[in-house]
Amino acid sequence: MPQELPLARDAVFTVIDFETTGAVAGWPVEPWQVGMVVVRGGRVTPSERFDAWLRVAPERPFNPRAPGRHAQLRAELARAATLSERWPELVPWLLGRPLVAHNIGTEPTLLGRAAPLHRPGPWIDTLRLTRKAWPGLASASLDVVVGALGLKPRLEELCPGRSPHDALYDAISCGLLLEHLLALKGWETVTVRALVDLR
Repeated sequence: MPQELPLARDAVFTVIDFETTGAVAGWPVEPWQVGMVVVRGGRVTPSERFDAWLRVAPERPFNPRAPGRHAQLRAELARAATLSERWPELVPWLLGRPLVAHNIGTEPTLLGRAAPLHRPGPWIDTLRLTRKAWPGLASASLDVVVGALGLKPRLEELCPGRSPHDALYDAISCGLLLEHLLALKGWETVTVRALVDLR
């Protein structure tokens, strides 16, 4: 029987984003940055955030179209811990609570590879929630949606000096989007199960 999950406005979520190398023939896609933030009681909690570089070997090529400032960070990335090595410090963020990402796919795959004996989640996709809530939006990409909903000023306040395709910036963007969705009229009784099942 499926586990009962609480009302979404009462739940604790971890919102997660990875920046990756992108696809390159002969190489697996690897993460080079992880960002996370907690949404608690329907609100982003800025004090509960996590941000770290992840190791990418110096000889490992990036897809030329991979976004982000990885080119300026190759020395730091070569010295950073891998996602698997960081797993023990990530466990409290990732196990035993719903996980949220925008256009999920990358996040479950990378976590599954780093810790194959664990099953983080259940997962909630804010891309699907956006399309459900605002089907008329021209684009459901995270940065466009955050701008269209007027969430940019608070985002800039929470992430000064950061920009899209920074993992923490994107995780907080996604968290603010979830916060905005949960505050909508008619969403008072939406359960975590309903958010998960929309996938």
